[in-house]
Amino acid sequence: MAARTSRRCCSSSAGGWESCKGADAPLRGEGRPAAPHAYKDLLIFLALAGILAPILRRLKVSPILGFLIAGAAFGPQGLGRAAAIFPPLRWVSFGATGELEPLAELGVVFLLFVVGLELSWNRIWALRRLVFGLGAAQVIVCALAVGAAAAWAGAPSAGAAVIGAAAALSSTALVVPALAERKRLASAAGRAALAVLIAQDLAVAPILVSLGLLANLHRGFSWAGALGPLAIGAAALLAIVAAGRLLARPLFHSAALAKSGEIFAAASLLIVAGSAAAAAAGGLSMALGGLVAGLLLAETEFRREVEVVIEPFRGLLIALFFVSTGAQLDIDRLVAGPLPILAGLAAVVVIKAGATFGLGRLFGLSRSTAAETALPLATAGEFALVVLAQARMSGLIAPALADQALVAAGLGLFLTPELTALGARPGRRPSAASPPEAIPSDSGPAEGRVIVVGYGRVGQLVGDMLARHRIDYTAIDADPRLVARQRKVGVRIYFGDAARPAFLEACGAAGARAVVVTMDAPAKVDEAARAIRALRPDVTLIARARDARHAEALYRLGVTDAVPEAIEASLQLAENTLIDLGVPMGLVIASIHEKRDEFRERFSRSARRDAPVRALKPGPGAARDESR
Repeated sequence: MAARTSRRCCSSSAGGWESCKGADAPLRGEGRPAAPHAYKDLLIFLALAGILAPILRRLKVSPILGFLIAGAAFGPQGLGRAAAIFPPLRWVSFGATGELEPLAELGVVFLLFVVGLELSWNRIWALRRLVFGLGAAQVIVCALAVGAAAAWAGAPSAGAAVIGAAAALSSTALVVPALAERKRLASAAGRAALAVLIAQDLAVAPILVSLGLLANLHRGFSWAGALGPLAIGAAALLAIVAAGRLLARPLFHSAALAKSGEIFAAASLLIVAGSAAAAAAGGLSMALGGLVAGLLLAETEFRREVEVVIEPFRGLLIALFFVSTGAQLDIDRLVAGPLPILAGLAAVVVIKAGATFGLGRLFGLSRSTAAETALPLATAGEFALVVLAQARMSGLIAPALADQALVAAGLGLFLTPELTALGARPGRRPSAASPPEAIPSDSGPAEGRVIVVGYGRVGQLVGDMLARHRIDYTAIDADPRLVARQRKVGVRIYFGDAARPAFLEACGAAGARAVVVTMDAPAKVDEAARAIRALRPDVTLIARARDARHAEALYRLGVTDAVPEAIEASLQLAENTLIDLGVPMGLVIASIHEKRDEFRERFSRSARRDAPVRALKPGPGAARDESR
């Protein structure tokens, strides 16, 4: 019937035979072949990502800066211009990057989603004084000061406000790794800089909402035009929050029960893309939807697993965003008129560094600490590019002014690592007369000093004893039901697979003092021990062993202590028997400890004698629940 209808339409059409052939093609499964140039930009980006990223990692260069340079070099202002002289270059240069823009926008969504995941309440609460004091003051003062300077230089009021808001946001993606590389993140200046960056990340959402309101005012004020979009946007945000509260945890719980990484990845992508689409449907920025989704998941037990699962997508899409941004930078403006751009960049650096230094002193930081805090935060960051691009698209800022500001912000990113290094120099020699600084020592991610892998009966007993001795710990388990139950009673526990170094690192293993592996399945214990040792060769690692043979295998894997169940049960039986027979308790305990040390020495000696680790075949109980 469909075929007959299609033929009738063709016979009556004015297009004749050509029209008929085009209409009938989908019915025969025939389609127009895709032109090779349709995917040219995407192929160039994938080639850059595959070739450039390993080189940057080997050279220890920030991927953000590398992809910005690559975008500019392969963009319309780079090889694209040379293609006019040598046409074959058009096959290795970006066009107008229109094909990449939707994917680049998703990169911004993922960037803000991860920011939301990292903005956990524990981290904010640990730094609440600096976040809502120094950080909030820094954002407001810098935005007002830079905006006033832009207005004094001749920018329209709306454009000056946008430039001020954009310049107030520093680069979390560059500053935090730069401080960590120099081992300054745990210093007073590092914690103060982290607090300011958290405040700036929190300010992204109000700035994005304000851009929408300013755009409406820019088009002409009316109460209906102002309140209508605001009400729709607020309703969209409430819908995202309500759906996240009600549906996110059951969705991830169901995906976890399926024990399929693909299903869990699909659920993660659904949350990110769904929130972004809902925000866009309400007239808000898609990036704002991603930020809200991250905030909703930040306090759930699936937070760390989501981080690990979306990492490949996030990294690729964020790289795409920076390549696309680099390709759109108008380098001609820098060549034709470098003075306004460089003057603007210098003004931003001076204003932000001076304001942050003064506010730091006002909040009790020493001179050296205030300087070390101010210099890394003196330039605009990646979110400045987002704010400027969105403001240009909505007509809040003139294209020429937006291009100048984008080039200045892009150049500022290249200064950030150098300013961080410059700020760290006085920070290594704090003044002896410096006043004490009221900065909490535990201001990083609020993870435990001990990680308990497997939180069944054994793991819960270990956790209980750690809590009695007031030792902070984080638990990990692969059973979503158990994780949900323990979350309800206040245990800091995450769902995930401890055999993956990336997941362990997300749970704070890089800073842990000890890791205790309590799972019952020997194969799972071995996998976790290998992953932990690969990530932290120096950490204290205690593992539960099935028997003496398994304990020897664990010592070969590099565990600090292996505790075999059968031997421990035997020692406990012997201890109770001797005490009941009237042997003095002190002698019994001493002999039990002596016997335990003999076993440990024998296992260690056997492990040292044996060469490579032999694959351990799972025992009869290996298929049981790994957390029991």
